[in-house]
Amino acid sequence: MASIDNNLIIDLENGYQALSALVIQARSVKDIADIATAIREEIKNTGKKPYKYITIDNATRLEEICMSYAIQLYKATPQGKNYQGTDIRTLPQAGGYMWLRMAVKKVIDLFRDLSDHQILIAHTKDRQINVEGQDMSEMTLDLTGKLGDILCGEADAVGFVYRKKNETIVSFEGGENSIREARAPHLRGKRIVAAESDENGNITFHMDRIFLPE
Repeated sequence: MASIDNNLIIDLENGYQALSALVIQARSVKDIADIATAIREEIKNTGKKPYKYITIDNATRLEEICMSYAIQLYKATPQGKNYQGTDIRTLPQAGGYMWLRMAVKKVIDLFRDLSDHQILIAHTKDRQINVEGQDMSEMTLDLTGKLGDILCGEADAVGFVYRKKNETIVSFEGGENSIREARAPHLRGKRIVAAESDENGNITFHMDRIFLPE
């Protein structure tokens, strides 16, 4: 992400200290909302988007940050006005997960029209599912409940990043037990080398293979 030109990275975990990148720190929903407001004001004043890409890093931390916002949304309802808990997920019959999903989606949607491309970085986890009576392992985002599935379903492309020897590869190969897939023809079903290093440790990036030049 740091190698992409004109990419504003909203860093939720202070993970870019050693990199030269266009980074702004955020630790709360208010911080994130203030960033979106500033960008929207810039667009209003100049008539153009200041950033081609906006990246939120990462989704797992975003979900944690959104817990207080989810509680705020729930407490604004008649049934939740007296709620005193600190983890909305403990509501009876899993009723709190909807509020957490709503909070995360509202925060992500703050940036929907503020750049040409919106990127969300996420960790993955394996979960057990049952397919036609057989237990299988499925790769999904490291998020609570159905949130990972919902975000993947709304994305134009979902790539799984891994390293092999001196290459960093982004896989868009889909399948029954994988979140990877893409709508764009140049990505669909492909494994793309996004970066590679030589024997001296110099890195060459190929992000233009994913985000095609316009």
